[in-house]
Amino acid sequence: MNVVLFELAFVFVAGLFTALATGVGAIPFFFVDDLNARWNVVLWGVASGIMLSASVFGLLTEGLANGTPFDLAVGFVAGVALVIVAHAVVEGYDVHPRKYEEASYRKLLLILGVLTVHSFPEGVAVGVSFADFGLVGADSVSAFGVAVPVLAAFMTVAISIHNVPEGVAVSIPLRAMGVSNWKLVWWAVFSSLPQPIGAVVAFYFVSVARDLVAAGFGFAAGAMIYLVASEFIPEALDLGRTLPGGGRRELLSGLAVGFALMVPLAFL
Repeated sequence: MNVVLFELAFVFVAGLFTALATGVGAIPFFFVDDLNARWNVVLWGVASGIMLSASVFGLLTEGLANGTPFDLAVGFVAGVALVIVAHAVVEGYDVHPRKYEEASYRKLLLILGVLTVHSFPEGVAVGVSFADFGLVGADSVSAFGVAVPVLAAFMTVAISIHNVPEGVAVSIPLRAMGVSNWKLVWWAVFSSLPQPIGAVVAFYFVSVARDLVAAGFGFAAGAMIYLVASEFIPEALDLGRTLPGGGRRELLSGLAVGFALMVPLAFL
C-alpha cells in the first residue's frame, strides 16, 4: 500500500475508534433505564479535565516546540472561531434525536452536515496529534510496526473517553422515546462519525504544510479548550442543578480526575 494511503488509513482508524467509543455511553442503558444526575456530572467533569489537560500538556506544548508563540496564537484563535461557527450552525437547526429515526434522505444529509460541524474539532485534535507519524524517536511508540507519536496515542484515548458522556447524552432522550438498546449504540456512534473525517483532513493538512504544524496544534487546542468552556462545563452544571451545591462538587471532582489522568503527558 502507498505510504501516504497507509498513514491516512491509520489516522482514519484512530478517528473511527474515538467515534465507536461514543457507543460505550449507551451500554449502561442495557442494564438501567436512566443514569442519575450525580454520575452524569462527574462524567462530564472527567471529560472536561481530560480535554483541558491534553490541550495544555499536549497540544500547546507541542505547538511551542514546533513554532513561535504567534503561530500558536493564530491557530488558537482560529480553533475558537471554528467552535463559535459550529455553535451558530447547530443552534440554527433542530437536530432532536427523534429526527434520526424519522429522517428522509435529505434530512439525514442535513443532520450529518450539522454533526460534522459539531464534532469536527474533536477529529481535528486527533489528526493534528499525528503530525510526526512515522518518525522514530523518544516521543513515539511502536504500533503495528510503525512509529506513532505518544501525543497521538494520548489524544486518541482522551477523545475516546470524552465521547462516553456524549454517548450518554445522546442516549437519554432516545431511551425516553423507547428506542431499542442496540439502536441506542448505533445513534450514539452515528453522532460522532464525522470525527474520523476531521482526523484525516487535519492530518493531511499538517503533513503537507509542515510550516503550519504549530498553528495546527494551536487550532486543535483552541477548539478543545473553548468546547470545554462553552459546552462541557455548562452541560455538567445544567445536569447538576438539582444536586446540593448545583453539582459543583461533582464537577470539580471529575475535573480533578480527568486532569490527573492526562498529567503523565507533561513528562513524556
